[in-house]
Amino acid sequence: MKFISRYRPSLTIALALGTALPGAPLQAAAQAPATVPADTERVAGLADFVDGVMAQQLATREVAGAVVTVVQNGKVLFTRAYGFADIDRGIKVDGQKTLFRPGSVSKLITWTALMQQVENGKVDLDADVNRYIDFVIPPFEGKPIRVRDLFSHTLGMSDLAYDEKEWTKQESYQSFLKTHVPQRLWAPGTEISYSNYGASLAGYIVERVSGEAFNAYVTRHIFQPLGMTHTTFAEPLTGENAANMALGYQFADGRFKARPYERYAKIMPAGSAASTAPDMARFMLAMLGDGALDGKRILKPASVALLESDSIANTPGQPGMAHGFMVAREQGPRMVGHGGNTADFHSYLLLAPQAGLGFFVSFTGGDASYAGRTELSDAIIGRLFPQPPAKRWTQAGALPPLGAYRSNRRDYSIAADPAGDIKVSAVGDHGLLVEGHGQKTAWEKIGPDRYERITGTAEGGPYDQLRFYGDADHPRLGFASQPHVAYHLVKPGQP
Repeated sequence: MKFISRYRPSLTIALALGTALPGAPLQAAAQAPATVPADTERVAGLADFVDGVMAQQLATREVAGAVVTVVQNGKVLFTRAYGFADIDRGIKVDGQKTLFRPGSVSKLITWTALMQQVENGKVDLDADVNRYIDFVIPPFEGKPIRVRDLFSHTLGMSDLAYDEKEWTKQESYQSFLKTHVPQRLWAPGTEISYSNYGASLAGYIVERVSGEAFNAYVTRHIFQPLGMTHTTFAEPLTGENAANMALGYQFADGRFKARPYERYAKIMPAGSAASTAPDMARFMLAMLGDGALDGKRILKPASVALLESDSIANTPGQPGMAHGFMVAREQGPRMVGHGGNTADFHSYLLLAPQAGLGFFVSFTGGDASYAGRTELSDAIIGRLFPQPPAKRWTQAGALPPLGAYRSNRRDYSIAADPAGDIKVSAVGDHGLLVEGHGQKTAWEKIGPDRYERITGTAEGGPYDQLRFYGDADHPRLGFASQPHVAYHLVKPGQP
């Protein structure tokens, strides 16, 4: 099963809340962050710039079809469509009508729904999740999972891994939550390890406390107020939505082969949505509008600020999780967002609240279209908000702990696959070679325990960084582009 979550981080706004949410600590009021506008000329030429990047992606990255929409200052700047929604029938992507699968970007809708219940006083951020569900998740060393741990992906749980045959079996997400409770491994609230289970649980809490089925709830309380008329978590699609849905594809032997509609009903709130670019634009506009759009409010400003504010970071001094959103850049401007990958679709949503700007992209195609999605997202960020590379570190010093590092996000009920580890080796006194996922990348030292990626980085960035941290007994590694996981050094003989 390839429901994966390889997201770039996203940025948070540094807003202290002037009012207290139920279960949230009262914080002193703070002034709104300073505006950091995008360069007017760069914004004006963005559509043509995106066209140029997409021409390259269509030629080299197995992209069958794609949409891109950009919003700023309460308006849609542009929406672009590329390629085909149905290759065999010759149906091109329509930027206004064609539906794509945003994958885990769907979670932002789920977190919005849960925050609505916090606002309503029906959910306490610091409460044990067991208060709101009809089954029991055992504590770990006496510590329960709190609602706020769901937002930060700090459940301390194993991930769940199943092949595609498992996902074809019919089971509701409500049943799946009860029959597949993951193993508890470490204390909640201490280390981020991305969890589809946790996001599904968040949706179930919404369902339980509201008395409405999850898809019906988000339709009534989010989609309808915002005018998102072609967004749904329902599977399969019906009617007009089904007729306008882009197909998913495999790419083999130089050809695209259409695949059946993906089913993620077992983890519905974590990623089952289908949506159009205009609908996702309306969602972004509402978030950038402090929770309101066209006079319809779905969240209070304080709730939006909480979703976009920092919660916890695995790696000291690097971006971490906000609350549901991930941190992409901490300043210049700060940005928050989320990526999403299903087997067939690759998407990314980014907000730069200080600039009043956001964008959403979604690709369908072969495996290489995932890289295309990331390259386009990086290119947009680098054009609108360019940054210089970090100053190189040339002082003498000890080498960091080298070897194989393993992600903490995995199914601990089965033996770890060493092929999934990343291998870190030294290149001279101030360089690293990082090997993993079929890639080799070069990194240069920028601090005693920090390195910056140089492979495949365009002028203006964004520049990914990694940092070694932990202690001698538990060395760890964190990437700025992966705030949702941590990497632990694999010790000799470790399973």
